[in-house]
Amino acid sequence: MNSNDKPHERKGSLLRTVRAVAWSMIGLRKGSEYQKDIEKLNPIHIIVVGLIGLFLLVGGLIALVNWIV
Repeated sequence: MNSNDKPHERKGSLLRTVRAVAWSMIGLRKGSEYQKDIEKLNPIHIIVVGLIGLFLLVGGLIALVNWIV
């Protein structure tokens, strides 16, 4: 690895990560926005926010079913 091969530094905000994960869960995302997300967002942050969103979704559905029944 020479001096020009630096790892790409990602500067994505938490809000942008949450927005990208939310749009991905819904299934609506432009290709250009997807490419920007790949360039900017940290994959670890996406996984963590995705898991939190998944737990919130499942917890909300369980609470809704318990409330209805």
